[in-house]
Amino acid sequence: MAFQDDDTGRGASLDAVLSELKRGKAVPCYLLYGEEEFRLRDAAERITAALIPDPRDREFNLFVTDGEHEEIGPLCESLITPPLLPGRKVLMVRNTRLFQSKDVLTQVVSRIRERLEPDPDRAAADFMQFLALTGLSLDDLRDGGWRKIDDDAWRKMVPGDGGQDREAWLPRAVELSVGRGLVPTPQKAEETDLLERALAGGMPEGNHLILTAETVDRRKKLFKTVSTLGRVLTFTKVKGEARQQQAAMAMAADLLEGRGKRLSAAAWAALGRKTGFGLRESVGAIEKLITYVGERGQIEAADVEAVVGRTREGTVFDLTAALSGRNLTAALRTLKELFDQGVPALMVMAMVTREVRFLLHAKLLLASGRLKAFSANMDFGRFQKAVYPSLKPGAGEKDGQVDLVSQHPFVVFQALKNAERFTRAELAAYLEMLVRIDLALKSTGQDARLLIERFLLAVCKPNVKAS
Repeated sequence: MAFQDDDTGRGASLDAVLSELKRGKAVPCYLLYGEEEFRLRDAAERITAALIPDPRDREFNLFVTDGEHEEIGPLCESLITPPLLPGRKVLMVRNTRLFQSKDVLTQVVSRIRERLEPDPDRAAADFMQFLALTGLSLDDLRDGGWRKIDDDAWRKMVPGDGGQDREAWLPRAVELSVGRGLVPTPQKAEETDLLERALAGGMPEGNHLILTAETVDRRKKLFKTVSTLGRVLTFTKVKGEARQQQAAMAMAADLLEGRGKRLSAAAWAALGRKTGFGLRESVGAIEKLITYVGERGQIEAADVEAVVGRTREGTVFDLTAALSGRNLTAALRTLKELFDQGVPALMVMAMVTREVRFLLHAKLLLASGRLKAFSANMDFGRFQKAVYPSLKPGAGEKDGQVDLVSQHPFVVFQALKNAERFTRAELAAYLEMLVRIDLALKSTGQDARLLIERFLLAVCKPNVKAS
């Protein structure tokens, strides 16, 4: 039950590549790129293992470096040098910068924004990439120098990004980078030319290059060279809860099958509650469970409860459930747990805002007259048969808004039931509150936890007004 990746280039699904390698057919170069980091890393490991099956040979014939430290000259020399031991030689460059250009700047800026709180080290590395692509230096931006970049200059520098919120993230990114002593290394055109010549000139048989990246400019000559000589695999983020669940279950099923294990239906349900079917979390949990059950073939729900701890995703679900149930005690308790776990305030805000949008959308659906068969007292099975088929998904994700009816049927069912507790005016007012809180979190030093607590108080105790 393998998950099929989007293909780009020649024979570029992971299954096809692994099948080629099993038949003894290998190409000089493999490029794996996309934002789904876990699947990408898993694919790179599987291709490497197929190229060099014996772990002992990898100690001498596998060379791995990171894009922040890639040196093209030594890389090209190694590509044309035979391996130390007989057999294949693999050079891997993770997060290479060779396929980037100013055309990927908007994606780089988006990653910096997203990672500042949960992963500052990677945000700082992304910021180095931003500086290298724009030609700016840390000295230009430190000590408030970033303020000299006006809106017009920003839009010319980063086409497609208005930059209205840069005051919320740019000084923080500068501070992180200065504190780590980082220095951007601009990419030189002659470096990619050198690698193109090394690939096109013919490497010794058995030498292979694996490159991974989050974003690439497909118009670059190097990309076309790799597409012609090798294989290109893409790993886009799985959108929609149902598709994410399907992808996680497929990867988990592959892992279980390879180890001669299976999960009972109750264990799958328990795993979903614990991990939200996130790819990294689900597969990591499966690996622990396989070790835990030992020789036993079937993993039960009790095993999941014993091994898989309470996750951030589960706690966020508890918070949104308490919010939609207008249960103040549970809402405040789970909010405290989230902050104790180190979950960024902006992530909490995103999930709360999503829940309120779903409730408002559900309220509008109920008022539209399209759901005459719906009753708040009906069970989920009846809803799936009598109501859900009449709902046609909207645009999915549009302008950052997630369409309710494109979600899993159970999410729609819960939103419709919970919407009965609110008026349309209340939900619209709560969204306005959330906009003000979001602005305060990004532009002032106000306490994030206090702001969100006030919002929960206003929702769960409607006679209380949030400031």
